[in-house]
Amino acid sequence: MTIHPVAAFDRIGEENAFAVLARATQLQHAGKDIINLGIGQPDFPTPAHIVEAGIKALRDGQHGYTPATGILPLREAIAADVLRRLSVEVSPEQIVVVPGGKVTMYMAILMFGEPGAEILYPDPGFPIYRSMIEYTGATPIPVPMREANGFGFSAEEALSLLTPRTKLIILNSPANPTGGVTPRAELEKLVKGLADRPDIAILSDEIYGQMTYDGEAHASPLSYPEVADRVILLDGASKTYAMTGWRLGWAIWPKPLMAAARKLAVNSFSCVNAPTQFAGIAALNGPQACVSDMVAAFDRRRKLVVSGLNTLPGVSAVTPKGAFYAFPNIRGTGWKAKPLASALLEDTGVATLGGPDFGVHGEGYLRLSYANSEENIARALERVAEFLTRVRPQ
Repeated sequence: MTIHPVAAFDRIGEENAFAVLARATQLQHAGKDIINLGIGQPDFPTPAHIVEAGIKALRDGQHGYTPATGILPLREAIAADVLRRLSVEVSPEQIVVVPGGKVTMYMAILMFGEPGAEILYPDPGFPIYRSMIEYTGATPIPVPMREANGFGFSAEEALSLLTPRTKLIILNSPANPTGGVTPRAELEKLVKGLADRPDIAILSDEIYGQMTYDGEAHASPLSYPEVADRVILLDGASKTYAMTGWRLGWAIWPKPLMAAARKLAVNSFSCVNAPTQFAGIAALNGPQACVSDMVAAFDRRRKLVVSGLNTLPGVSAVTPKGAFYAFPNIRGTGWKAKPLASALLEDTGVATLGGPDFGVHGEGYLRLSYANSEENIARALERVAEFLTRVRPQ
């Protein structure tokens, strides 16, 4: 007999972006010129004033445990940020600081997922949603994010999927992998439709909330008093402040769930490391030009990548309204998505991700991250154009 984990672990999925990153790194070490449009992280360094705050905390002796929910000055800074951006007052006592956004997903889905329950999630969407739903034994119900809607959320379609077994609905806007942004009108329809279902919680993943373009406004369900008392808002510093490796996320929890969230923190990660929390205070309370400058750069790259994708044979791309991803339709090439992504990496050195890595509705699409330089994006598009002209679908 050999040891093995319980059966629930067989249901846990993966995030293929890290597998592609590992293969791209391997090819790079072997001497291949790699242009990585696969990994979803800003290519900018963490702003200097944030780095200095973390270093100062280390030098000041901030080496010990902190409260499981995070240090109060950081939670106060988060509450002030929410008030500034969303015009919503939240108590620091409703906030839990966590090591990255995934932890909030894990906690929220664990609270509501069990055999017999149903959880709605966006598809194409961040793969950990479905992975965690299946781990809990709940039934994952995909809400299609359709190209015809600019990959925006459809309240009518989501509401049509509700049943008496629905316990949680997951929203993500701006969205990974599509760059879609949920219009305020759709959010208002959803809020109205959930009025007579107070038993359904909402997990709103707003990690890209400050990355919108073309005047598109970010809308949060936390702004609606009708549902605010059942909204779990997921946010963090990874994308907004180019702090992916710092592992700093946070969530605003409804008061009835706060005790359970704190217990999960105590039982899993104890607390986020202290210097990172002090860096987070500097990020939120310090100058915000670093954010607007980065978003402006992403906007220039967005226009470049969409324009270039629409010149490729067999490829078309809607213009993303948020985040830093494009999700081009590649059906006209004759390729399936994952074989094309693999061939592009091995043949041309351009790393992308196949749409099926993000759900059952992802076939026929690739995800490209434009968190790379304009020069590299242009080079990558040239390589893809040459490949599609030269190599037949396999």
